[in-house]
Amino acid sequence: MSVRADPPASEPPVADPPRRRGPVDPRLWRYSRAARGHLVLTVAASLVTAAAVIVSALMIGRVLGGVITDPARRTLGDWRFELIVLAAAIAVRTAATWVNARFGHRAALRVVAELKSEVLTAAATGDPRRLVADREHLVTVLTRGLDGLRPFLTGYLPALVLTMTVTPITLAVIFTQDLTSAWIVLATLPLIPVFMILIGLLTKGRAAAKLRAMSRLSAQLLDLIAGLPTLRALGRQQGPAARVRALGEAHRTTTMAALRLAFLSAMVLELLATLCVALVAVSIGLRLVFGDMSLQAGIIALILAPEVYLPLRTVGAQFHAAEDGVAAADDAFAIIEQRSAGVAAGTAAPPVRNVSIELENVSVRARSGHAPHRLTATAEPGRVTVLTGPNGAGKSTALEVLLGLIVPDSGRVTVGGVDLTGCDRKAWWSRVAWLPQHTALIPGTLAENLRLTTGIDPVPEADLAAAARTAGFDEVLAGLPDGWDSTVGTGGVGLSLGQRQRLGLVRVLVSDAPVLLLDEPTAHLDPAVEARVLAAIRERAAAGCTVLMVGHRPAVLAAADRVVRVAASEVADVRA
Repeated sequence: MSVRADPPASEPPVADPPRRRGPVDPRLWRYSRAARGHLVLTVAASLVTAAAVIVSALMIGRVLGGVITDPARRTLGDWRFELIVLAAAIAVRTAATWVNARFGHRAALRVVAELKSEVLTAAATGDPRRLVADREHLVTVLTRGLDGLRPFLTGYLPALVLTMTVTPITLAVIFTQDLTSAWIVLATLPLIPVFMILIGLLTKGRAAAKLRAMSRLSAQLLDLIAGLPTLRALGRQQGPAARVRALGEAHRTTTMAALRLAFLSAMVLELLATLCVALVAVSIGLRLVFGDMSLQAGIIALILAPEVYLPLRTVGAQFHAAEDGVAAADDAFAIIEQRSAGVAAGTAAPPVRNVSIELENVSVRARSGHAPHRLTATAEPGRVTVLTGPNGAGKSTALEVLLGLIVPDSGRVTVGGVDLTGCDRKAWWSRVAWLPQHTALIPGTLAENLRLTTGIDPVPEADLAAAARTAGFDEVLAGLPDGWDSTVGTGGVGLSLGQRQRLGLVRVLVSDAPVLLLDEPTAHLDPAVEARVLAAIRERAAAGCTVLMVGHRPAVLAAADRVVRVAASEVADVRA
């Protein structure tokens, strides 16, 4: 939405917050309502599954043991009740698995959508300087990273819940049937978590490395696509090919290494679980041969033993499949928390008309020092105030402070005598027409881009024609076959830089907002159009609007009623 005028000096030194990791990050439940519902469904389905597993094992053991040891009961009719219960248990387990899988996939899609919405909201309402600095990583997290969270929600989380329910319950039932088998299972069960930890230590950082490789590749490709017309014009379109191939190879190598470790770890866990079940089976077989246990108890213990290990094996296998999504979720939570920290919020309504703005000793931390530093200025209704100064002084940052996008590290901003931090930001934004240094456009028609920021639908044709004529955009429209219905691409592709600036001016001039915040409004304009635009801005000020501009050009300074010189170390107020 905004582009920094002073990129080197205005980057905030925000440290990454510590990442809280565990089997399930508690921030997932905090930021996603659908995740909480999915957890409830998963727990309920796992409890039903545990009950069905136990009932099935008991019925199978009873039927098989009875058929073999009781010659008098070897027809289906003799075991009708047990077989009906067995069929019902199998049906219930199948239904629980189907419900969990079906609604789990839907819940996973909702969780991913909610997290993407949270990240976008945090990025849009947070520090815009941080947004510009991290945009490539943000795009990767939103477009590909968070989608990897679905295997975590549909595979790893259900397996983890089954481990906490099915495993202890089935082990308790084995204890009631055969103590020896139960002690064997209890002794060998920790081997699987131990190997999972060892494998986890081996694969530690693989997912984060893959995400970084994806971010680098995406950033390079986006830059290449954006600059491809220029490269073609210069005959250098093949120049970046080697670099793109190198990034692609790095991404492939990282991905294949992660997959190789995932497959090997799954094989190790399967082999270990198979050996553990074999120990139980051998013990049961030997004791049955020597008559040291009943056949029914042996069958039940043998059926339940694999069910004890199965959830743990699944957790180990699903962990690697979900690791990419977990890493992206960590980054998403960090973005949400960083963007949310220190953002101004309030409920007070700003004044509707005759808005007076005061900045009192406002300082914002930059890469080194503060920019701006102890800025004091006043913008009054009916007057044009211009902020000027060298690059890196923090002029554009000051406008972002006025918008409530950045909270100053010291000083305060008041709007009509009300502290800006106490104002309702949406209400304040409805009072402001903002022109950033580089006009932000969305893919769509020119008319849609016009309605997006003005809030007026439809815009009166007379006002629109006058604003277009003042900004020189009428000449642009004359060269477009569809006029206002002409489409532009992402970032305004289809219009030149100067044409985008003129469209941004049209949006400001047709707005009825009482406050105008303009960052280099006449950049990329010829002198004739510049004179018309400045005259229109003066007319808006004469009508009672509060106008605050950033500018360097002599014509802009000459149009000001008050010029405030901004610097990183001092501010001088020079009144015209």
